[in-house]
Amino acid sequence: MKLTLGFSPCPNDTFIFDAMVNHKIDTKGLAFEVLLEDVQTLNQWALEGKLSITKLSYGVLPLVLDKYSVMNSGSALGKGVGPLLISASIINDQPIEDILVAIPGENTTAHLLFSMAYPNAKNKVFLRYDEIENFVLANKGLGVIIHENRFTYEAKGLKKIIDLGDYWENKTGNAIPLGGIVIKKEIDISTQHTIDTLIKESIEYAFSNYPLLNDYIRSHAQEMSESVMRQHIDLYVNEYSLDLGDMGKNAILKLLENHPIQSSENSKKMEDIFVAP
Repeated sequence: MKLTLGFSPCPNDTFIFDAMVNHKIDTKGLAFEVLLEDVQTLNQWALEGKLSITKLSYGVLPLVLDKYSVMNSGSALGKGVGPLLISASIINDQPIEDILVAIPGENTTAHLLFSMAYPNAKNKVFLRYDEIENFVLANKGLGVIIHENRFTYEAKGLKKIIDLGDYWENKTGNAIPLGGIVIKKEIDISTQHTIDTLIKESIEYAFSNYPLLNDYIRSHAQEMSESVMRQHIDLYVNEYSLDLGDMGKNAILKLLENHPIQSSENSKKMEDIFVAP
């Protein structure tokens, strides 16, 4: 059986999926047609139901629960991992709500967290995540950064206004659910379980060779330095990636409770949201 699989070219995703998609582990007769795209494109494809399995932002999850279930493995959750709101200069008394803010995609968790912290901020522009630093450097406004930009913005003279992950943690006490892996509900449960296990085994294989960075990770990391690649992996791949567990699932449910999109899907029971164990 061959299934479509989408994830980002970021080091945490290529680290997670390398062994599985490149057959470094036994894939139990399954093969994958891999599409690597930025998270906002993957979010849009999830809304369209384009792929069998895909990475997405948890910010878009309520809109796709009719089509997809959340896998127990492959997620990016944690503490101290949230998006950052940055500027090119110190913000004094000027309200954030009055300043143009670049967001890495309308359906991203970053946008959801920014909207929770600044509910009256409406002056926004949506850009690819890797365009936001330059937007801020050009003094066009503020920016919400994710991924490797967390590790590069200070070297460019940019300044943090707020860690939106800290805002969430202080508000809820939960780890911040950034992104996860979902699978089409129409795929039979046995295959769902097999893929869930394969993702976990792929992560375990990657960790067994870490801190080695293989060619698959390097080839998709653009001009990222090795230290930034490892920082990226260290920050976003952790025990929640191996298995959400009750704490991870509860954090996702809390995010759904706080989601501004009012949908009957938000009130679904845990067994309707996650792949059954």
